[in-house]
Amino acid sequence: MSSVGTISRVAGPFLLAKGMAGSRMYELVRVGEAGVIGEIVRLDGEKAAIQAYEETIGIKPGEKVVGTGKPLSVELGPGLVGQIYDGIQRPLSVIQDLIGPRIRRGVAPPALDHKKKWSFQPMVKEKTKILSGDAIGMVQETPLVKHWILVPPWIKEGFVESIVPEGKYEVTHPIAQVKTTEGSEKLHLMHSWPVRQPRPYKTMLPTDVPLLTGQRIIDAFFPTAKGGTATIPGGFGAGKTVMLQSLAQWADADIVILVGCGERGNEMADVIEKFPKLKDYRSGKLLMNRTVIVANTSDMPIAARESSIYTAITLAEYYRDMGYDVAVMADSTSRWAEALREISGRLEEMPGEEGYPAYLASRLAEFYARAGRVTTCGSDEKCGSITAIGAVSPPGGDFSEPVTGHTLRLTRVFWALDFSLAHRRHFPAINWFMSYSEYMRSFESWYENVGPDWPKLREEAMSLLKEEEELKEVVSLVGAEILGDKQRCVFEVAKMLKEYFLLQNAFHPVDMYCPIKKTYQMLRLILEFYERTKQAVARGVPLTQVLSLGVKGELARMKIVRPEEFDETNLAITKKMSEQFGQLAEETPEGESV
Repeated sequence: MSSVGTISRVAGPFLLAKGMAGSRMYELVRVGEAGVIGEIVRLDGEKAAIQAYEETIGIKPGEKVVGTGKPLSVELGPGLVGQIYDGIQRPLSVIQDLIGPRIRRGVAPPALDHKKKWSFQPMVKEKTKILSGDAIGMVQETPLVKHWILVPPWIKEGFVESIVPEGKYEVTHPIAQVKTTEGSEKLHLMHSWPVRQPRPYKTMLPTDVPLLTGQRIIDAFFPTAKGGTATIPGGFGAGKTVMLQSLAQWADADIVILVGCGERGNEMADVIEKFPKLKDYRSGKLLMNRTVIVANTSDMPIAARESSIYTAITLAEYYRDMGYDVAVMADSTSRWAEALREISGRLEEMPGEEGYPAYLASRLAEFYARAGRVTTCGSDEKCGSITAIGAVSPPGGDFSEPVTGHTLRLTRVFWALDFSLAHRRHFPAINWFMSYSEYMRSFESWYENVGPDWPKLREEAMSLLKEEEELKEVVSLVGAEILGDKQRCVFEVAKMLKEYFLLQNAFHPVDMYCPIKKTYQMLRLILEFYERTKQAVARGVPLTQVLSLGVKGELARMKIVRPEEFDETNLAITKKMSEQFGQLAEETPEGESV
């Protein structure tokens, strides 16, 4: 214990203590007889300002404050995957078994099960030279995750003096003795790491590999990268939560960390109830075998909400160091920023724009800067990545407010959720004019491996949507009667593109996930139909006759064709399109007026 002081003032979750000489910023403390967990957020001589992670009802001046001597840290080791934690890594399922569904203050069971034994397979022998980040052994954490036991970052290099044989061990059991220049140190299956301190890596790599999500509008038009950053702003009811859940289920990541930061309790309850039942599409195993959930609802103390983002990104860095691709979904950073604002107000700091602290932008930057694709520490050249996707809930859908504005400057992908699209039941409600991705140029060569004409198809599709929007303005001014078949063709095919391609049902057993190859083939078929329609209309074929072709119905149904059957469907539609447009050409000779 580093220090013992006494409470001098209580103001809700904000406490002042005196006699705290020797304390450090962000040090964890225990407050009062109840042992309420708190964190030092300001120091002034022997006085400390403490933000409690729990309710402070009943705590009075004069009660003891005991320092722990360490900052908020997380336990890292086997048993993380599949768990549901709160913002300071308390396992909610364990707490429920201990005291019931409500968290009682002062209760803080270990984040990892210290009594469970794991099957450990050593990978090094005695006298082996090791470096920080090297794997000394492996534990099969879940059917989908091999948990590599790494040399902790503070051990730069050394030699293995001894290592236990293959067998079952608890996370606290010493498994190796390492000789370093500073002396000898025991290694365990687990270690701790401060959440506000980024874990080290060797080099940052280019973000030139897309993170496939199975969502057509994202993968085709606005992709993000493995190791990239993205934001999803949208007002209430625009579909942020469902979209993040879809990304968590289908994203091409080895590990998914889902953070409910200040979300409504019923939404988090739905996630906690739903996710353990979902299956991973690649393996057929349960999705929780590669998922960690950090749940911090809006009725929990704000300090725990503020720390939940750091807890999640630290867990992500740990699995990144093993060479995994990790996706962090934070819902939402607006609630996190509100927690910062409340803490700042209690500290009587000078407020910035809209009452947020002046350091809001730098705190957001610290979070997104911990994303990236890196070469990890260690003898082997392992590559791991963290993709950070943050939802933003701007009040009234105002994208100019500070949290959204700062986030847009920091992230490279913007998926703008449009309430008008959501109101029309068009989901994902991503506005294709407001959204953008700065990774497209980096991905061109990758996409050309899927289809050599992919960049061309994307440009044609976006041009079609823009042309339709321009025609809408003309129609709103002078009426639809002035439009000829050429202009109507744009309207009809743009409608097909939106309904058959961009519209995707997150609850349909087939349409909820679309592989990249199927996405490419669907886009190619719709644009081929558009090209043939333009040619037919130019020859004088009435647009109504083109739209009555049977192949149009085939295009409408292709989204619900199973991926393994789509190659056959693609060939069949291409053949029918050629035959039916060929018949139109025979019935209407070129140049004939109809």
